[in-house]
Amino acid sequence: MTTNVVCASPEQKIIDIKRIYEKEKFHHHIPVTNNDELVGMVSLIDFLYAIKGAGLDDTNTVYHELTVEDIMTPNPYSMTSNAKVEQVARELAKGLIHAIPIVESKKVVGIVSTADVIRFFLDKSKN
Repeated sequence: MTTNVVCASPEQKIIDIKRIYEKEKFHHHIPVTNNDELVGMVSLIDFLYAIKGAGLDDTNTVYHELTVEDIMTPNPYSMTSNAKVEQVARELAKGLIHAIPIVESKKVVGIVSTADVIRFFLDKSKN
């Protein structure tokens, strides 16, 4: 699980999402929080659909007109830190989602991606 989670808020413009994708190292899924509560998720695919044809020019109007709320998936699936790796793996293996926010009292405390689970089982198989 990644615990240093980069989050966005619903009212931010998607230029901020672009900048996160350009500069941060993360799983290509960005939890959206409002008052520290998980309210949505933005995937790289959500972002790319929203900017279709906009290119990388920061001055393109799409980056300044659309908000995170416009492109996020509301009420994303999440789990608590009590979840077992096998439970997370089963959900990710269904192929409907590729990252699961981990929440405690609705606050994001981490995120687990498909790559995280693969690394976990590969490391486990070395022992």
